[in-house]
Amino acid sequence: MWREYVWGKQTLTQIASRVSRSYKWVRNRLDCVVVSMPHIVPQKTVLVVDTTFWGRAYSVCVFFSTTLKRAIWWHDVESEHMAHYHFGRKILETKGWEFAAVVVDGRRGLTAVFHDIPVQICQFHQIKRVTTYLTRKPRTDAGKELRALALTLTNADEATFTRALEEWHAKWNDFIEQKTIFEFSNGKKKWFYTHKKVRSAYRSLKQNLPYLFTYQKYPGLNIPNTTNSLDGSFSALKKKLSVHHGLRKDRRYKVISQLLNGAR
Repeated sequence: MWREYVWGKQTLTQIASRVSRSYKWVRNRLDCVVVSMPHIVPQKTVLVVDTTFWGRAYSVCVFFSTTLKRAIWWHDVESEHMAHYHFGRKILETKGWEFAAVVVDGRRGLTAVFHDIPVQICQFHQIKRVTTYLTRKPRTDAGKELRALALTLTNADEATFTRALEEWHAKWNDFIEQKTIFEFSNGKKKWFYTHKKVRSAYRSLKQNLPYLFTYQKYPGLNIPNTTNSLDGSFSALKKKLSVHHGLRKDRRYKVISQLLNGAR
């Protein structure tokens, strides 16, 4: 019944009908199932780390091994904090895991968690961040040129992209430094950058640039340039869980653990 519930995406009602039992009986039997964690031999690996959300108050932090192509640690959390990544890393290293490099989504603070190993910021997340600031159809010429440049990330090398970003900045620096002054009714004045979003998109690229091409600096480690391997797991996870609406947190986490575990 547990396999049908998790992997076959059968609801409690469907299973109850098949076994000619009540909904409550099936639920109680499934509550007794214990998800056993497989023994994975600690080894050196490249990590992909991220947190995926179900609403605002529930999320799961996952450490994924690109070498083994599977999750090796996860924990449910109420929100994403750097402490969770520190905790996960400490747990795994205590068990004997060694991390050659890590791929992150670019959230502030993550590079500090893994400051002593090569860090690659996901290029797709960086492009998405620039698009969030500029939209898919920027209204200014500066914005249009910057987004077009960002879209070349996945096909560029560090030297070429850095040079192009510097050229963009030299051309549009005066534009992004323009300020607008607002005067209040009491005579006080306040200023803000006129083209704040274009400026923010540029600063995001500039700040993350040292981590956007790490995978090219360490070709022997086979570091992915995106978090796609883990994002794909998250998509599959949510698709299977979508069948089971309104799960209590502990039941949801047990299903998530089984799916991340991978064992049927």
